[in-house]
Formats: sequence, C-alpha cells, structure tokens
Amino acid sequence: MHASASWINSLLSPGSLSADVLEHTLTGAGFPIESREPLPTGDTNLDVEVTSNRGDCLSIVGLAREVAAVTGQALKLPAKKTLPGGGGTIATVVKLDNRVNEVCPLFTLRVIKGVKVGPSPAWLVKAIESVGQRSINNIVDATNYVSFELGSPSHAFDLNRLAGRSVIVRFAAAGEKLTTLDGKERTLAADELVVADEARAQSLAGVMGGKDSEVTNATTDVAIEVATWDPVTIRKASRRHALRTDASHRFERIVPAASVEDASQRLCSIILEVAGGTLCEGVLSAGKPIPALKTVALRVARLGEYLGYAIDAADATKRLESLGFGVSAAAGVLTCTVPAWRTDINREVDLIEEVGRIKGLDAVPTLPTMGIIVKPPQENQRALRELATCLNGLGFFETVTFTFINPKVAKPFLHPSSSLIEVDDDRRKADPALRPSVLPSLLSCRRANQDAKNDTEQGLRLFETSLVFSQIGDKSHQSRMLSMVMDCPVADKDIDRKQGGVRAMRGALEAVVRALGGPNAKLVVESKPCPLAAFDSKAHAHLSLNGAPIGHYGLLTKQVQDEYGLERSIVAAEVDLDALVALFPPLTSIAALPAFPAIERDISFIVGESVTWGSIAELIDASKIDRLEAINFVYTYRGKQLGQGKKSVTARLRFRDSGRTLRHEEVDPQVASVTEKLKKEIGAEVRTL
Repeated sequence: MHASASWINSLLSPGSLSADVLEHTLTGAGFPIESREPLPTGDTNLDVEVTSNRGDCLSIVGLAREVAAVTGQALKLPAKKTLPGGGGTIATVVKLDNRVNEVCPLFTLRVIKGVKVGPSPAWLVKAIESVGQRSINNIVDATNYVSFELGSPSHAFDLNRLAGRSVIVRFAAAGEKLTTLDGKERTLAADELVVADEARAQSLAGVMGGKDSEVTNATTDVAIEVATWDPVTIRKASRRHALRTDASHRFERIVPAASVEDASQRLCSIILEVAGGTLCEGVLSAGKPIPALKTVALRVARLGEYLGYAIDAADATKRLESLGFGVSAAAGVLTCTVPAWRTDINREVDLIEEVGRIKGLDAVPTLPTMGIIVKPPQENQRALRELATCLNGLGFFETVTFTFINPKVAKPFLHPSSSLIEVDDDRRKADPALRPSVLPSLLSCRRANQDAKNDTEQGLRLFETSLVFSQIGDKSHQSRMLSMVMDCPVADKDIDRKQGGVRAMRGALEAVVRALGGPNAKLVVESKPCPLAAFDSKAHAHLSLNGAPIGHYGLLTKQVQDEYGLERSIVAAEVDLDALVALFPPLTSIAALPAFPAIERDISFIVGESVTWGSIAELIDASKIDRLEAINFVYTYRGKQLGQGKKSVTARLRFRDSGRTLRHEEVDPQVASVTEKLKKEIGAEVRTL
C-alpha cells in the first residue's frame, strides 16, 4: 500500500508528524515500511506492508486510524457533504439487475448528468501522484482518489454507451469476449463475474472496466458503480487473466458492504466538485441486507495472562475505542462491538492482540530467565522417529519432495475411482496436480541419483512420509502415507533379481511393523492384482495389519521404469502412515534365554502355484503341534521336474522343551503330523531332497 505522509497527516489533528515518526509508528503497530521515496513536492511516499487480513489498512483512512490510536492524535474523517439533486429520479434514467447476490452482496449505482471531462485540479493530481498513480482525467482520478482514501474501489461508466441504459450484474457466458481498459481482448469463463448492459459484458467485475463504456472527453453522463464482491471469485478471475489491479487487490481482502454507501457519496461529491454536472436523485441498490455488527467478549483478567503484564479495564477500553470499537464494561468483561471494517476480529484473543499492539509490544516485560518445563516427545513423534531409525538401519534414505507434480506422471498412480486435484495458477503451469502418490517424486529422486552415478551394488533405497491427495466425486481426500522404493538387487537372472527385490521389500515392511507394533502386530501379505496402472499385476500384493487393509507393494511396470529412464527394476510400497503410528508404542514381553537347545527340521512341500506361504503357515499353526516353537519360511523352488503349475516351498519348524533337551525321535511324530495335515488340506506332497 502506497501512502503519502502529507495525506495521512491531513486526516490527523494536529497532523504534523514527520515521515520518520510515521514510519516508526506504523512499524510498531505491525505495518513495516518497505521503502520510502521523497517526492518533488516535499512529501514522502511510504510503501507500507499490509498483511492479507488487514484489508481496512489498504486505505489512507485505515493507516491514519492506526497512527491516531498509537500517538493519541485525533482522527479526522473526510467531511460528509449533502449531495444536491436536480437531475431527475435515477430510476427513470437507468435500470439495475443484480442476478448474483451470493457473490455480489451489494451493488450501488448513482448517475451524474452533464459532467465536463477534463484535467483534474492541482490538489487532486497532487494527491493521486503522491501514491504513485498517473492522472488520467477528473472522473477517473476521482475514483482512484476514493479508492486510496477509503479503500473502496469504484468504477465510472459512460451511461450513454450502455445498451438499454441497463446495468446487469451476472456471471459471464463461457467464451464471452470483453476488451478491458488495457486494450486486451479477454475470453471469459463461466465462473467469472461481469457488469454488463443488455447487449454484452462491460466490465470484469472487481478487476478492470471495459473499453466499450470507458469515460472519455466526449462523456457527459456517468453511472457511478460502488460495490463489493466475493473475494474468492475475484481472486480466481484476477489470477486466471494475470490481471492484478488496485481494485482486485482490495476486493480479494474483503471490502465490507457497510462501507459502500459512504464511498459512493464521497465519490459523487468529489465528481460534482471537479467535473460539475447534476446528480440524479436517489441511489439504485441491489444485494443482500448488510450484516449486523459482531460483538466479542473480552475478559480483562485474560489480558495479563496473555500479554505478561497488568492492564486495567479503562486502559484496554481506551485502546480499543481508539480503533473504532464500541466497548461496554461489566463484571470484569468488556463487550466489544466490532466495526464493520475489522473483518479480521472474531475471538477474544484477537482483541487481546489489538490492545497489546496499540499499547506497544515494547511494554511486554523481558525476563532474565525463561521457565521451561521439559516434556517427553508426543507418541506420534516418537513413532515417526522410530520409523525413520528402522528404515535408515535397513539402508533407506529419507527424502523431502514437492507436493505438486505433472498430471502425466501422476495418473499411473491414481486409483480408477479417483481423479486428480489440480490448481489453476500461473506459477504451477507445468506441475498443477496435487500428487495422489509420493512414488512419482521418489522415482524422480532415483533418476537424479542414477544420473549422478550415485549407486551401489545392492541399489538405492528411498522413503518419504507425506500427504497424498485425490478427488472422489465432489469430495476431496487426503491421507498420510509411508512411501518406499528400492532397487532390485544384482543377480544372474532377471527373475531372481525381481524376486529378491520383492522379498527384500516385504522384509522391510515386516521390520517396520515389528519396530512400531512389537512381535504381536500381524502383517498379512496377500497376492492380488493392483488397480493402479503403475504396478505389475503379476508381482503385487495387498497388505493388512491386524485384519485391516493398510496398503500395497510390488514391482513397477516396465513402462513406468522406462518413463523415468531407470536401468534397474524397482519395487515400491505405499502404507497408511496413521495406521502404523497407531501401533506405537510396541507391546513386548521379556523372557529368559532358553536353557535347552532346540531341534529344527526343514520340510519341503510340492504345492500348486496358487498356494501361498501364508496359508501353509496358518495351517501348521492351527494344528497346535506339541512343543512347536516357531515356523519360518526358507525358500521357494521352481523347476521342470516339479511339473507345470507346481512349486516347492520349504518350511523350517523349530521344537523346544523348556525343561529338558529334546531327542530327535521325540519330534518325528509331530513332523509326521504336519505332513499329513498339509497333504489332507492342500494336497501337498513331501519333496525328497
């Protein structure tokens, strides 16, 4: 916000503050000065940094109010003048139709006939040039003056160039054309607001007026628009057309409907002064009722608790009233009526901030020491640390990548029932999609390391914990995921490499579950095709944790590998991070080391390809074999001698007696029992090694 030191002083009494004092005062109130420019007139242009929640300070009056509150000077608002009539009734001159009350809460229209368009008087030129504006003519300069003075943008139409002398507020038709004041023809979208006449759009609402109805030296009758708009709608149109104006900047930060009428009267008063003419009686107004003022309660005792020093009700009342709040005190509570221009005030803590800000943050005491209570980390943070420690120990490197990606690389990782969430932003033209998976980002990292020759024989392993996003129907979804990629290890045969990679990833997933959930957490791996196009359906599995689905893992397809130019086959996994974190802390039990040795027996079974290791282990475990301590997978073998569609699975059974040393003949019946069970249940054959 550009502000003139003399313009600010003109609204203060006595109003003799230097530019240095204004800079110090505004900076202390939370509005730092970005730069200062001395002007030939002896004035100073201050470039004031205004946060996005303080749209009221995108005006000279707003900044002057802040200075008055801090310094104790009186605020002199622009004088209201009685508007003379004589130009007939406005309803007989122009028609107004607001068809979009939900995004145009208030639209007002006044008409001045017989104006004389020409150069502005010296005082007006000086004022608008002091804030970096260029003088155009007396009508346009007046609209710019009021926009800077009151923070309420406006627009003047040449009434005689409006078809049917009608003003219609509506959404644009898709593909509708409009030539704006900068001379560019723009193609409008159906969600953009326009001010139109009976024939065509005449203004991109809240952003820029149209060329067809601009005020020129031939203009005699002007229609004065002062309105307010939905901030999001204006922001979208402004960004889509890369058209940032003083008007859109203010409307994006909310111009309250309650300020529109004062701005309209002020503008008409100035136009009558500098351009002459006759004002039509009345005002056309269309929209919704102006909202009632909010009230927020402030407990005086809370001031000291938050600010760190005592402040009484009278002092707090004085500070708040200086900012325009209405305050009534009762039983230690200040009931504050929030002025319409303070759209950022909603809670008690907002009022506390206002009192502390205006009194001065240098009043907050600086203590020689700070009392700190050391607390242990939260359980979810401990879980994330344990997760990272576990994966680091397994050779994984953690990454932090960007949330936006290109839709082309995102789609193979998108579930068929979902759609991408994309942003419409010039800064994100190449990568507008919120990623539905972190895996494309990890694969890009893998490619960067490959190009840098950063590799090992066992390959690179990467992981990241981050949010992913998708759209299902009209609802957007986000979830936290643990995403992992690893190279398949080096082997003589391609099938061996891929099997080694799949097994290594499963081992890593099981290690993570054990680290976070302890030995009782049950991870089930079930081979199933994947709906995502990025995964090889023949080498993919779904993951369940304690009976609930939590993710999947498997080999990526050759197409995805080639898309990233990766030389080695890649195994990837995606797991619900919240489900893993919920396991923590792990439940473990402590027992003395066994006093007597165990006996281990390896048994190889020939089974069909569809039989999984999980089903074999469950059958053995369900048999409740006496003194069976553990069941472990050893390996799987496939060969021509086994027959088509057959494989050999080797299981290792460990037996132990807690009270003595077992003899081999004592476990033979148990082994035979397991063999018979598997023959009967799944048709397994014992393979002779």
